Amino acid sequence: MKINLFVKLCFGLPLLLLVDYLLMVLLGCASCLFGFGNSYFCGPYCIVGKALLLVSLILYLWYIMPDIRKLVFHKRAGEK
Repeated sequence: MKINLFVKLCFGLPLLLLVDYLLMVLLGCASCLFGFGNSYFCGPYCIVGKALLLVSLILYLWYIMPDIRKLVFHKRAGEK
């Protein structure tokens, strides 16, 4: 049980951050290709980046919460 949580922390979080980074790079490249200016990168692009990180954080917490609950509320064998 602890190993599963360890694997999720060591591999899940960096993988999620890498995917977020790649999505932001693709969005930035596409925006530059379409000719958006500095006002776009200082406004909507930042908002999209913050929203993406917030959604990723919520999904990651939802992903690891069952393991944390099992670790915190672990009952010994024989207890009710």
